[in-house]
Amino acid sequence: MALPKISEARELTDEQLVQEIIAVKKQLFQLRLQKATRQLEKPHQFRHARHRLAQLLTVEHERKRASVSQAKSEAE
Repeated sequence: MALPKISEARELTDEQLVQEIIAVKKQLFQLRLQKATRQLEKPHQFRHARHRLAQLLTVEHERKRASVSQAKSEAE
């Protein structure tokens, strides 16, 4: 299974982005729970989930930064 592409994250709407971030955080929690109870069968899922979360948070931060700079330029 290949790592997800950031272009897929950039295609999401703001609402979908927030929902996806919540879903990935829940998935990471479940993976940690499985690891603690020694039920984790696919440890590579940690890397994929953390990678996806980083991508989603990066896109969210880019959008916030762009909206702030746009608002700042409109104020001037």
